[in-house]
Amino acid sequence: MDPLTHFLDGPRAANAFALAMSMSAPWGITVNDQAALTVLVVTRGQARVNGTLLNASDVALIRGPEPYEVTDAATSTPSIEIGPGQQCTTLDGRDLRDEFRHGIRRWGNAIDGETALLVGTYQRPDNAGGLVTRALPRLAVVPGARADNALIQLLQCELANEDPAAQIVVDRLLDVLVVNTIRSWISDPDRPVTATWLTCNDPLVVRALECLHTDPAAPWTVDTLARKVNASRATLAARFRTSVGEPPMTYLTRWRLTLAGDLLHTPSNTVAGVAHSVGYNNAYAFSTAFKRQASTTPTEYRHRRPVLAP
Repeated sequence: MDPLTHFLDGPRAANAFALAMSMSAPWGITVNDQAALTVLVVTRGQARVNGTLLNASDVALIRGPEPYEVTDAATSTPSIEIGPGQQCTTLDGRDLRDEFRHGIRRWGNAIDGETALLVGTYQRPDNAGGLVTRALPRLAVVPGARADNALIQLLQCELANEDPAAQIVVDRLLDVLVVNTIRSWISDPDRPVTATWLTCNDPLVVRALECLHTDPAAPWTVDTLARKVNASRATLAARFRTSVGEPPMTYLTRWRLTLAGDLLHTPSNTVAGVAHSVGYNNAYAFSTAFKRQASTTPTEYRHRRPVLAP
């Protein structure tokens, strides 16, 4: 399986927080929900994400968990904050859930504001596909002309559907929208060029990535990887760093621990079993490496379950 397929097989929304927003200026929101990934579509009017202007039909992918701002086109100062669990308050802490709610999945400061947005969030990295946090930029924008507008319309219709099964349909449409948006972003000749494995087009490095992605638990070294792709150690190391932005073994460690994070959310997987499946024979060494990357122990990580505000 090629690396891109590995990546695009990742998004698995489960009861995703998704809604249609309707806003009248002036408005500004600080989003500090700590979500792994957010997809935002402007369906009417204009909005800004961290100052970047989005026009109607533009789609933005926002990589978390760091906070960001969504505002009107005039970049009005935020007066609303979205916190963990999608808690919505004023900056002084007043709860806005009831005031801004206009239905099951409709929200905003106006029922029919001049700006309308569709917003969907993947709370956990394992829902979004773990490599999102490493492969995408902080903000990836696909202009409306390259967006999947038919899919956006389907999602918009399901967000207005109050049938109990609508959540399942919303989850699947959100997954497809994220995948299609990533594919469109990758193929956009005008996007900023950054060195990541997702945008790598060096055939030698792509083959090396395929090896690491297919068998992450193998006892890889730069030498064994170079022999596998029929290159010298020095050539592979140099071209890998240029194309991916980091050395092969640094990337392998991130890939192993990203896989581990996904596996830890399956209750039947033990920490020791996960460690072994990603190439760590010593559970202590695995826990130390995992905490260095995720800032939490494997056991603590597997029990994190964000609760969404009703």
